[in-house]
Amino acid sequence: MPAQTDPLATPPSPTNLSFVENLYYAWLRDPSAVDAPWRAYFENLPPAPGAAPPPEAFEPRRANGHAALTAAGPSAGAGPDAAFQAKVDRLVQAYREYGHLRARLDPLGLVRPAEPFTLEQFGLSPSDLDRPSSDPEGRGDRTLRDLVSRLEETYCRTLGVELAHIHDQDLRGWLEARMERTRNRLPLAPGVKKLLLEKILQAESLEQFLGTRFLGAKRFSVEGAEGFLALLEFLVDRATGHGVRNVVIGMAHRGRLNVLANIVGKPLEQIFAEFRDNAIINAAGGDVKYHLGYSSDRETPDGVLVHLSLSFNPSHLEWIDPVVQGRVRAKQDRYQDFDRLRSLPVLVHGDAAFAGQGIVAEILNMSQLEGYAVGGTIHVIVNNQVGFTTAPRDARSTTYATGPARMLQIPLIHVNGEDIEAVAQAVLLAVDFRMRFHHDVVIDLWGYRRHGHNEGDEPSFTQPVMYRTIARKPTLRAEYAEQLVKEGTATPAEVEAMATGYRRRLEAAYQASAKLAVQAGAQAMTGFWKRYRGGLLDPREEPRTAVKLDVVRHAAEAVTQVPQGFAVHPKLQKVLEARAEMGRGARPLDWGMGEALAIATLALDGTRIRLVGQDVRRGTFSHRHAVLFDYSTGVPYTPLAHLREGQGTVEVRDSLLSEAAALGYEYGYSLEMPEALTIWEAQFGDFVNAAQVILDQFLASGEAKWNRLSGLVLLLPHGMEGQGPEHSSARLERFLELSVDDNWRVVNLTTPAQYFHALRRQVVSPWRKPLVVMSPKSLLRHPRAVSSIEELAQGGFQPVIADPVEDPGEITRVVLCSGKVYYDLVAAREASTARHVALVRVEELYPVHHEAIRDAVARFRPGVEIVWAQEEPANMGAWDYVDLHLSPRLPRPLELVSRPPSASPAVGSMTRHKLEQEQLVRQALGEPMPRTQRAETRAAAQER
Repeated sequence: MPAQTDPLATPPSPTNLSFVENLYYAWLRDPSAVDAPWRAYFENLPPAPGAAPPPEAFEPRRANGHAALTAAGPSAGAGPDAAFQAKVDRLVQAYREYGHLRARLDPLGLVRPAEPFTLEQFGLSPSDLDRPSSDPEGRGDRTLRDLVSRLEETYCRTLGVELAHIHDQDLRGWLEARMERTRNRLPLAPGVKKLLLEKILQAESLEQFLGTRFLGAKRFSVEGAEGFLALLEFLVDRATGHGVRNVVIGMAHRGRLNVLANIVGKPLEQIFAEFRDNAIINAAGGDVKYHLGYSSDRETPDGVLVHLSLSFNPSHLEWIDPVVQGRVRAKQDRYQDFDRLRSLPVLVHGDAAFAGQGIVAEILNMSQLEGYAVGGTIHVIVNNQVGFTTAPRDARSTTYATGPARMLQIPLIHVNGEDIEAVAQAVLLAVDFRMRFHHDVVIDLWGYRRHGHNEGDEPSFTQPVMYRTIARKPTLRAEYAEQLVKEGTATPAEVEAMATGYRRRLEAAYQASAKLAVQAGAQAMTGFWKRYRGGLLDPREEPRTAVKLDVVRHAAEAVTQVPQGFAVHPKLQKVLEARAEMGRGARPLDWGMGEALAIATLALDGTRIRLVGQDVRRGTFSHRHAVLFDYSTGVPYTPLAHLREGQGTVEVRDSLLSEAAALGYEYGYSLEMPEALTIWEAQFGDFVNAAQVILDQFLASGEAKWNRLSGLVLLLPHGMEGQGPEHSSARLERFLELSVDDNWRVVNLTTPAQYFHALRRQVVSPWRKPLVVMSPKSLLRHPRAVSSIEELAQGGFQPVIADPVEDPGEITRVVLCSGKVYYDLVAAREASTARHVALVRVEELYPVHHEAIRDAVARFRPGVEIVWAQEEPANMGAWDYVDLHLSPRLPRPLELVSRPPSASPAVGSMTRHKLEQEQLVRQALGEPMPRTQRAETRAAAQER
């Protein structure tokens, strides 16, 4: 049995207070019931006046689907003051922790709140109601009756706040004081009420107008949750009052048209023209109207100018979330808003999506990480109580849709969307909390969906009871207008004037839209995007990427220096010494030094650098060491950030273990920082398939769909080196399959100099295209994958590198290849004395450089044999793309040399890998192979 410890030696931590409290109550009843050290501890506490046995313990139970409190034993009657106050305190705690379960949140009345508390549950009785008791603020001049009334109004009306999961007493205490002091009510001035009524009226009127003018068209109506428009209006106004001047909104399609028109300010005639489908047909495809974004400068009712931006979003509901947060982080960095007070992200979720999609948990986890902090995001769940046709009981395992957010120390505010005063109070709490504590906050706005998932759907097939209730229910507009008329805030004539005026606006915009054509293609860039271009690349305008030799040497010296007294890891001391020699030209540059010099030379020019990814500070393969850690203290130091005064900011950060949200965040950052070099690196390129939605829906197609450019760089370690199916392939074939209209660049490089020039080109070029780098693993230390320092000061990026053979007339076979396999082919050619084979490296696979490849082949005699050699299986890698787009432009069709087709990218056996690689290399050089295998390979190639 473990030795007893003295409880006085270590005061109880907050997380153990419940345990200590139970011991204390047990000691009060019977001192011998606790161990001797605890008896001594309690006996030495200051005496409490009138101490008596505590109220009985309470445990949560399930009632009507919610937790409630019930007595574990018979109640104790009123006792001395201390015992009575202890019971009252338990009652107060119950309201704070469980009161939200009793709030009337469902405007349809179908979800029943939990059963009311009873005094008897807490050892109290009706006779105690008029006894004086201390309220939560410590005032003892209130009766229990007053206190219960106040708690009922604060926690059990139409607004409930989850606090039980918050153990940070500063956060929790602030929230409790704010709510209980105001009774969770926010009385609205008559002018504010009229403004919110106008927003509700506009929301309903626009939906009805679209439904009649464009019968049967999808619009994903907000009807049933019109209070959402009032919420957003109030949120923007409150945020600007705190000094926010940029609000970036991300949301899915439901209600988007209404937000575009009535919050962000997109012209109605433009929306109607999109419904008319008056699009100019050109190369870009555009997107459907309820996926489009818009930005505007809007003046609040107080005359404050605020920039509102609603981000574009595909139908992949929650995937815009990290993109919005990345955009906000870039805005904060641009304007040096390091307190994160002037730019605010607002994410709007569906209830089923918030609970169901894993990327939500990823962005919540990111919220307090230094590399991703945006000062807190305000999340609004538009809770329709159904996901397409799926009921909550089939869509989540949590009581509320907000369940995933309980991982954070943040309030979860549940509010009935048809109590506008409660909605306003929810906004007030949310915005003030975010601005004070720089944490996320969630508003769960309960409403319903008046129509089906879309306007052609029949929702009563799956929710018959709900939709019978909805059919009988008056709209929020009708109910709120009636409320304001009854209380004298507005007259029927004023309400009608609002409706008539807005209908006239709608009709006028509809008429104007008949003559308005919607530009679906590329448009001129504005603002800080003016200097940059999208569209088709012009190879004649390749920028100069070389850097003067003295600048390169200065950069090399700077990246190998550490502050005086900094203890470098003994093994890294040799790395820094070797890199210093590279900078002096005493030894060739390796891959890590080539990257460091690309970043350093850009930073010296004032370029901002953001390199984020999985283990990027050291590098997955221990090759980068961009951040050094003092061997004695562990304090980090980034040489790249200390090159000179006034240099560009260099930010090198390890990411959370995520691909989807992490990549989406960097994509968002690149949208707002085109002049920066923004890089995301995967631990292994294979893992990028966990972010396929970001690749497909944003990075590859963003320019075509939304006219949004990005210069994001992806570093995806790629190469067949016997490490198995999940550590070999970055799925090059998938990137090439998505390559069209110069939407990005895809490279598979072989030298540090090539990498240096490719990175610099991303910044100095006027084009902004994503760059996908099939980055190396074994080449990081390959003795031949090196460059001289002079190569950085001369020339530029070479999309194709020809073989400098001495006598082209001797060549009978040309092998086109890309990436690491080139060095295997060189070694095998030397070993076999196969001097009749020329090796041509295709460094940039997309765009395809047909002329450069033809020129490289044309050096040799007519009829020369041409093959494409790749390490990947025949159904993977670059072959399909090369065969389709390059073969027809060469003197003769390409033959394929590769591994056989496979469902898996690589084998798991190192021995088998080496045998396959050796056979592949021999075949590429024209050495004989078994007839059966040759036939199988040709058949597979022809079939594909």
